[in-house]
Amino acid sequence: MQDIESVALQAELWSVAEELADAARACILPYFRQIGLSADNKDRDGFDPVTIADKAAEQVMRDILNKRRPQDAILGEEFGNSAGTSGLTWVLDPIDGTRGFISGTPTWGVLISLNDTSGPRLGIIDQPYVGERFCGGFARAEVIGPHGTAALQVRDTSDLSDAILFSTFPEVGTPEERTAFEAVMREVKLTRFGCDCYAYGLLAAGHIDLVIEASLNAYDIAAPIAVIEAAGGIVTDWKGGKAHNGGRALAAATPELHAKALKILQQTLS
Repeated sequence: MQDIESVALQAELWSVAEELADAARACILPYFRQIGLSADNKDRDGFDPVTIADKAAEQVMRDILNKRRPQDAILGEEFGNSAGTSGLTWVLDPIDGTRGFISGTPTWGVLISLNDTSGPRLGIIDQPYVGERFCGGFARAEVIGPHGTAALQVRDTSDLSDAILFSTFPEVGTPEERTAFEAVMREVKLTRFGCDCYAYGLLAAGHIDLVIEASLNAYDIAAPIAVIEAAGGIVTDWKGGKAHNGGRALAAATPELHAKALKILQQTLS
């Protein structure tokens, strides 16, 4: 396994990650808000859309990785797993929030992370339409966008009564998970829905305080973990353990806020 603590390797990995984000952005944008864009449904029991943009963007990222980092493994939403020998895995979600994408809302994003055996070490949340990119990992925590470049830093909120909470779906997950979410929701100042991965970027940038979700895949949460942790926040599952393999996720700006939300979730589910 390569020495991932090497400064030279970290610089190379960031170069690759940004090339992936640039390529995905260029691939996806021509499809966004185009009349007549069709979407196939991947879910027999619900609606989980995929478009030509999802598949094309993941393929272009895989092509770059096969050229620049052929020794690394890849886990992507659209084309699954590709084995590697380096001990490092690129986790790709070409369009997180395809429902938003096909609806014309700029709340979807490209998710790119690099994981080692401990979990995400580098992450990018990229929103191509507004030109905003949240980057975290290897001592880097910054957002690049219309206002220039700024450091990412979570808020210092410690009380639920002062917190802004986001989740993608009002249902959250199962009825039991929804009940647990609502128990936290009753304690916070404001709750909003529907931002997909963009909510995690807002948390890292200090605009909101909590994101609570369930039924996630690894590619939904790996990049947000890296970005939020780099900004000083915390992300776990609903038991306080690692969340990078998916399932339930609780992201919080501070340990104090995280502990209070986690206690409510656990008490409600027990």
